[in-house]
Amino acid sequence: MTNSTLQSPKQRRPKAVASSIATNFLHLRNPFVIAWWSAAFPGFGHISLGNYIIGFLLFSWEILINTQSSLNTAIVYSFTGRFEMAKEIVNNRWLLFYAPVWGFCIFSSYRLSVDLNKLSILADRNDSPIEATSMSFFEINPLDKRIPWISVAWTILTPGLGHLYCHRIPTAFFILIGWIGITYMSHLLQGIQYTALGDFEQTKAVLNLEWFMYLPSIMGFAIYDVYVNTIEYNRLFDMEQAAYLVREYQGSDFKMPI
Repeated sequence: MTNSTLQSPKQRRPKAVASSIATNFLHLRNPFVIAWWSAAFPGFGHISLGNYIIGFLLFSWEILINTQSSLNTAIVYSFTGRFEMAKEIVNNRWLLFYAPVWGFCIFSSYRLSVDLNKLSILADRNDSPIEATSMSFFEINPLDKRIPWISVAWTILTPGLGHLYCHRIPTAFFILIGWIGITYMSHLLQGIQYTALGDFEQTKAVLNLEWFMYLPSIMGFAIYDVYVNTIEYNRLFDMEQAAYLVREYQGSDFKMPI
């Protein structure tokens, strides 16, 4: 029998895969919550699941179609009873692209979350190994415990900073760049300045509603995602440490009491 045959096979259902920029891992999620985030902003459901490439593509698609069709402005006009203005401003040449991909986002994220939940359960039953630290020339990614409220606090100050604290760099980079760009285009900081000075009419005049309407969804998702991931990273740390202690210090004849 050759040496290659004697080598242990690659883990079939891993619990987590660590790299220098992030730790992507499986944990149980509510499929309806993931589907809701996809409905609120296409791409967020997939990003939360760790499907970064698909999530970033769908996020970019949402920005492109929504902005070109003036959908956000039409929504504001509709909510304020100005239906004729909503019909005039919306661009149907772009708007008709929206529905099919929006529906696909909800369907795909829901189905994927159900499948990943199954894989997470199987990985737990198989006691899949978890890598404690990943190092490269560029970054060091240690599996460590972090405080959830600190993640949320940094996220409230600027979305993306909480993900940097958790060392979830792909999500942090994308949310941070997106938040800066959309905040700039919406003139949010100028609006805050005029509001602080009591000049509310100037605030309404300076805000770009088309871009401003993206910000609540991004802020809400960033807070949710960083809070959930901080808690799950802490659980992953506990699982890795428990497995290490069992492997190194627990006797082979020990029987777990029932």
